[in-house]
Amino acid sequence: MQRPEPQSFDRVLSSMCTEPHPAARAAAERYLATNPGDPATYEAVASLEARAVELLATLAEHPTPTDAAGYVASGGTEANVQAVRAARNRHDASDVNVVVPESAHFSFHKAAELLDVELRTVPVDDDYRARTDAVAAAVDDATALVVGVAGSTEYGRVDPIPALTEIAHDAGAFMHVDAAWGGFLLPFSDHDWSFGDAPVDTLTIDPHKFGQAPVPAGGLLAREDAALDALAVDTPYLETRSQATLTGTRSGAGVAGAVAAMEALWPDGYREAAERAGENAAWLADALAERGYDIVEPTLPLVAAALPEPEFEALREAGWKVSRTAAGELRVVCMPHVTRDALRAFVADLDQIRA
Repeated sequence: MQRPEPQSFDRVLSSMCTEPHPAARAAAERYLATNPGDPATYEAVASLEARAVELLATLAEHPTPTDAAGYVASGGTEANVQAVRAARNRHDASDVNVVVPESAHFSFHKAAELLDVELRTVPVDDDYRARTDAVAAAVDDATALVVGVAGSTEYGRVDPIPALTEIAHDAGAFMHVDAAWGGFLLPFSDHDWSFGDAPVDTLTIDPHKFGQAPVPAGGLLAREDAALDALAVDTPYLETRSQATLTGTRSGAGVAGAVAAMEALWPDGYREAAERAGENAAWLADALAERGYDIVEPTLPLVAAALPEPEFEALREAGWKVSRTAAGELRVVCMPHVTRDALRAFVADLDQIRA
């Protein structure tokens, strides 16, 4: 039977994954069969994972990158679930709650269900950022975790992380930043989002998004070892006697690919990619605005625009891989594979549809 060819990225405009860097692709293949879940047995990939954590911690301005706690997860969902789990396990209350803005990723709803914690969702302001007054009103003595988003999946917004961190710590809660997508863009911006900008406790940052590592390669970082210690379980039949990850057995492909991508691209390659993506997002936003569409002005390189449903469906029928926000807007993410030529072709197809 003839096997289908892999998905082409030529017309993929709404994904937060992208083509892996060539060095990352090659490294992933070399380490495909290794298991970072048993580092005492698979020592080479264990050393690569330590390097991956160090590089991620450098991006996220951890105070001690060489000693940072963390690991390469399957993606942002796992990292966010683990952040909730660590906070729950470290809190004194028997029934805890987690406070998130309504812009938070759906993985927090999964985490709440899996971990049997109350999820308190608070509104965002007119710029789609978490309202600090609403967060302050939602926390109490049973709040284990406050979540801020640094690069929201629908509008690319960055929450006021320092203010949220202060609210969390004043309530005796931990602070988590979900920078799964934004983490490889924000170092080249003036946003406050990282360990260096506020005393956040845990942070999600995914190499397999703008970091150009192969899927799956997410990232969980912690300010203190205690966060990962709270996740550890005994693994008596392995050479490694305890384990803090959620999935356990993992392919070393994600670890090795993440290291290769970051060593090839940090910092100049990522800076150039971020600048190019920002220019492309600004170009597309202007092109759509010139055609009379209401747009959400991009902060990070993500463009949302109100397109009529027939036009949106016609674009999909023309082969464009596009998605909507919860409010129904067209959502275009200017990832590294999204070129200006592709955006010109997209707008040309839209003009043809409108005509």
